[in-house]
Amino acid sequence: MKARLVFCMVAFSVFSLLFASVAAFAQQTPKEPIAVKLEGAKMPPVTFSHQSHVDKAKIACVKCHHKDPDAPKACVTCHGVKQAKDKAPLAKEAFHTQCITCHKESAAKGVKAPTKCNECHKK
Repeated sequence: MKARLVFCMVAFSVFSLLFASVAAFAQQTPKEPIAVKLEGAKMPPVTFSHQSHVDKAKIACVKCHHKDPDAPKACVTCHGVKQAKDKAPLAKEAFHTQCITCHKESAAKGVKAPTKCNECHKK
């Protein structure tokens, strides 16, 4: 009887933690897709899908949200458009460096990923 009670309590705890984790992740993930538009940008916004990068490309969140010890925030939280936080590169530079580098690495492995301006900045 006692073992059964302990088992039920452990099972309930595990279920509760899993449920809380899924709920927390759902709140962190923005609605899809998002339009990345930087103030003053000359190019059209980039349509970006976290889901396709995580599910299809199997990219971990920390690959892009690299310095954030807590829940991932918007890139411009650290990489501002006109002023960045703690010597971080500005948003335009950070996006281009991060995205294009990763896309070129993917292309070198035979995985199709956009690397030209008009492939991401569609009119």
